[in-house]
Amino acid sequence: MTERFTLDGAHVRLEPLSMAHADELLAASNEDRSTYGWTRTPAGPAGVVAYIDAAYAEGRIPFATIWKEVGRVVGSTSFFPEWWVETDGPPDVVEIGATFLAASAQRTAVNTEAKLLMLTHAFEVWGVQRVSLKTDARNERSRAAIERLGARYDGTLRRHMPAYGPGGGPRDSAFFSILSEEWPAVKSGLHARLSAY
Repeated sequence: MTERFTLDGAHVRLEPLSMAHADELLAASNEDRSTYGWTRTPAGPAGVVAYIDAAYAEGRIPFATIWKEVGRVVGSTSFFPEWWVETDGPPDVVEIGATFLAASAQRTAVNTEAKLLMLTHAFEVWGVQRVSLKTDARNERSRAAIERLGARYDGTLRRHMPAYGPGGGPRDSAFFSILSEEWPAVKSGLHARLSAY
């Protein structure tokens, strides 16, 4: 799937990730790195180039997250599309992942609105059946943030993938999802959260 598009909100613009974003992505990744303990975050100029290259090599639909208030890139996020049957049409399900935010953008409207924009596109444009999100099972902050979005906990897949956090090794992944019939209530909740900013 080679579709590239921009999602635009009041606080956030999600642009197709490209090498033109590399310098600002590097600056975002160089903010307080202690906040990225469990998150795949590029390190150094070569790491940023590899991160952008990998986003497309992995079949993602990646975005640069631009915080309009400050007028710069503050991170990245991606769709991971999945089809139940081979088709040229929209995906049947997607995962939202490979998300990192600069320390300065955490606990702001940025993540809430970015997820609202992505979920709206997934459910209302593509008509997906499910949106999935996952995180390292030890990442309590990320798990809480996913639950605040309105996603439901599906379970933990043990030794699911390599860990990004301290010490490396295998990680258990906690999986969450939002189904199409749950989307209206989740959408209302996200709008209510955004109105509080």
